[in-house]
Amino acid sequence: MRLFPKEIDFFEIFDKTSLNITKAASRLVDLMEIFDDTEARAKEIHEIEQDSDMLTHDIMKKLNKTFITPIDREDLYSLASRMDDVIDLIWAVADRIAVFKLKEPMREAIKMSKDILTTAEVMHKAVKKLKEKNYAHVQEYCIEINRLENTVDRGFRDALGKLFDDVKDPILIIKWKEIYEHLEDASDRCEDVANILEAIVLKYA
Repeated sequence: MRLFPKEIDFFEIFDKTSLNITKAASRLVDLMEIFDDTEARAKEIHEIEQDSDMLTHDIMKKLNKTFITPIDREDLYSLASRMDDVIDLIWAVADRIAVFKLKEPMREAIKMSKDILTTAEVMHKAVKKLKEKNYAHVQEYCIEINRLENTVDRGFRDALGKLFDDVKDPILIIKWKEIYEHLEDASDRCEDVANILEAIVLKYA
């Protein structure tokens, strides 16, 4: 019988979650660029999102069962929640494309999706460096995530302007506006993850 419970490797779960975010973002870029069989492609992203949900539940359950955590419990909870938000929003974009039965992509949506994929890849690197306690690299990656968020913000603004200038069908405008908003929100949640990582670094560096 153990007097002290085995320490839980939360960072391993975060690593799996951030990898799932990268996979989902990559599948979203595929969907946007190829734009065929959107129902099946959206379903594939949903399966990745469901797997991430299980990882998030695992983190929450283990947080409630352990007294010893590698970093503050509140930081672990916030990090899990914001990462879950990112993949939920990526799935929401794919879902809307399928539900709205859109026939062709918008060039601006492809660009925003690629920027989110790049952000997800950087976030995955940052999580790995956090586990290694390589705090200097974590901060560098967080700065890059913030820069990419600014890029997506500008892309969102430009995309809306072009949408209202070029598209005459009001229903199509409504559909793409919602998709653009989800893409921007996904980027914002990535920035939230970066802010949490930076706060952790400031506490423990």
